[in-house]
Amino acid sequence: MNLSIYRDDKTWLHRLDPRTKLFGTTIVFILCLCFNDPFYTGSVALGVFVVALSARAQKAIWKLRYILLMLFLFSVILWPFFTSGKTVIWTWKSLKLTRESILYGMAMGFRLSTFVITGLILLATTRNEEITDGLIKMRMPYPLAFAFSTALRLVPTFAGAGATIVQAQVSRGLDLESKNIISRFGKFIPLAVPMFISAIRYTNLLAMALESRGFSPNAPRTFYYEPKMAKKDWVILCFLIVLLLVLLYMRLILGMGVIMPGRI
Repeated sequence: MNLSIYRDDKTWLHRLDPRTKLFGTTIVFILCLCFNDPFYTGSVALGVFVVALSARAQKAIWKLRYILLMLFLFSVILWPFFTSGKTVIWTWKSLKLTRESILYGMAMGFRLSTFVITGLILLATTRNEEITDGLIKMRMPYPLAFAFSTALRLVPTFAGAGATIVQAQVSRGLDLESKNIISRFGKFIPLAVPMFISAIRYTNLLAMALESRGFSPNAPRTFYYEPKMAKKDWVILCFLIVLLLVLLYMRLILGMGVIMPGRI
């Protein structure tokens, strides 16, 4: 089963240098951390979603729609009970809900969802090799870049193997749908052993393949793909830096986008 997120296309985001996309992803993460007002975090989320549509990455987002929905709902439901505010809406014994805490929970939901969507856009528009070469061009040590790219490559592989194992067990009569949720978790235990063995086997094969090819992390090497910054990359980088500075000014100097002072 192929669970790869990357989509081979020729959109404007696909054609950007990987360093531009990595830098842009980092800026979006910073922007999400700047505000705790749902209007501002929701605006950032909306902008990121528009970028995803323009890059035709909505299929990658759709694959993880349930995870995104759970992240948002759990944040909206749980955060209000761990924060406090001035405008009390509902109280029962020691539990208290305030308008500020509800808004803060919504802001955290938008923030977490934006984190995931931004990462999905990067993976959907950038090949694994491009990410590795971009990190190396950004002066990251090769062992770290190689470990990061290997992790990105193994996650969909393990997920696909797990999905195949689940389908095989279901075809043999394993019922994963009936009874209560606790009983369902118990039925997943027989699936853990083949998944664990499959992961160990694949990791061992990868290690043997690297050793047979004389892999050395510190050896000098050349690359088939050499990313080059174009004019459009510099324009986008300048735009992102200006946007970051403007929003930081709004947050730090003007105090905008803050529901609960003192909380990030």
